[in-house]
Amino acid sequence: MTFIAVLSIFVMACFVGYYVVWSVTPALHTPLMAVTNAISSVIIVGALVASAAAGSPVAKWLGLLAVVLASVNIFGGFAVTARMLAMYKKKERPAATEEKRHA
Repeated sequence: MTFIAVLSIFVMACFVGYYVVWSVTPALHTPLMAVTNAISSVIIVGALVASAAAGSPVAKWLGLLAVVLASVNIFGGFAVTARMLAMYKKKERPAATEEKRHA
């Protein structure tokens, strides 16, 4: 494949990914984040395998960069998912406030 073909596929994938992510309803956000975390974990495994098999130092550094960026994506995804799930939890009222209402 030529560089222009690979670049075209990358640009189209960016546009499709952008429109898919921004058109997701809030109710589907958490499952989408879970899938994104799973994809990032596959990227980490692939980057580790590719950098271990690489002969050049540049490829090893690019593999390390891929592992770091995918790790940031995974941990950030878990943090966002935890915050989204916390929004749906009921807030507990203090016991003193409820006692004042009954008095």
